[in-house]
Amino acid sequence: MKLAMIGTGYVGLVSGVCFSDFGHDVVCVDKVASKIEMLQRGEVPIYEPGLDQVMARNTAAGRLSFTTDLAEALKDADAVFIAVGTPTRRGDGHADLTYVMAAAEEIARTADHYVVVVTKSTVPVGTNRKVAETIAAANPDLDFDVASNPEFLREGAAIEDFMKPDRVVVGVENDRAAQVMNDIYRPLYLREFPIVTTDLESAEMIKYAANAFLATKITFINEIAALCEKVGADVKQVSRGMGLDGRIGNKFLHAGPGYGGSCFPKDTKALARIGQEHASPMQITEAVIKVNDEVKRRMIDKLLDLSDGSFNGKTIAVLGVTFKPNTDDMRDAPSLTIVPALVGGGATVRVTDPQGRHEGEGLLPGVIWVDDPYSAAEKADLLVILTEWNEFRALDLPRLAKSMDVPRLADLRNVYSAPDAEAAGFQSYSSIGRIDLTPV
Repeated sequence: MKLAMIGTGYVGLVSGVCFSDFGHDVVCVDKVASKIEMLQRGEVPIYEPGLDQVMARNTAAGRLSFTTDLAEALKDADAVFIAVGTPTRRGDGHADLTYVMAAAEEIARTADHYVVVVTKSTVPVGTNRKVAETIAAANPDLDFDVASNPEFLREGAAIEDFMKPDRVVVGVENDRAAQVMNDIYRPLYLREFPIVTTDLESAEMIKYAANAFLATKITFINEIAALCEKVGADVKQVSRGMGLDGRIGNKFLHAGPGYGGSCFPKDTKALARIGQEHASPMQITEAVIKVNDEVKRRMIDKLLDLSDGSFNGKTIAVLGVTFKPNTDDMRDAPSLTIVPALVGGGATVRVTDPQGRHEGEGLLPGVIWVDDPYSAAEKADLLVILTEWNEFRALDLPRLAKSMDVPRLADLRNVYSAPDAEAAGFQSYSSIGRIDLTPV
């Protein structure tokens, strides 16, 4: 089949590349000429493990190409995917559909044959019907259908998620559109991965409900962690005991400095707004948003306690600033709340991250970027693990402690333990929801 993919951001590029690996002919479209030129040179504008190899393989095979010309991409296309950004709209928390509707209008002006218009962007319930209305109004003679096909890709594991999904969700209104979508996903169907075919509204809601639930799990265990610190329990043991219950599961039960990224913050806010608009408040989701913000602020208080009540004049080393490992994504990362508080409090902040510098330099002014944890820790008063990159899971703790002026460790991802820190020579160690090491 021939597919067009509008948008070469994270979702659009990963989806387009993976569809081409299924054997489809895929043309990815973007208005940003410099990005298309970069892709045509074989360069990937985002960091996603393995994406460059899959892209190179399918470009070489002639199944994958990039252009700024939508007409070229739509020629003989069986389906066109809208995979543009839907950022949180300022002022009201709703998803901004400007780019989605602009893409719909451009498809209407350009398409000249039957095509299925597939929304892959995360959009509020009812958006696909608005897309259909927009296209029909702009080109009443166009023969088309709409489909909702939300993505469930984890940054850092997107290739695996696309090729071996828990499920594929497809919302359609008729058999003709359903058949096109079945043909697109036939390689997964043949390997018996679940394909959930439903109506447009249910497909849209599945995406929001799933992300809000996962954000709730993260926020719940972070609240439990705060209570563990008060009562002397160990949140890692609590999480394990909970996760072994098949009704709960162990995923997303890892205490930390709060969720971030491109999906959970945006989608929880949008779901809360949808509930308000329909007089059906999403009270749990609203609480999750509030508590997640409080979790990040609580991390600042934890670091302040480790810094004798003041950041002023301290040198603080921060390991990791992306919202999670194996990505360069800084959107709504806890570091964007925590690091400015350190700088604003008068600290000298050294930062290292395997992939975060490119984005982080513009988002974290006033910090000093270094190449590795050991350079960051030299003569420091506090070492903070903020993102659990693999590079930070097997650090030479004695070397770090010895190099610091005051050997104190804030492990905000529970990578190590108080006994580990004590044996390495740290005088203070603080983690999330567990027993700390405090100076005698």
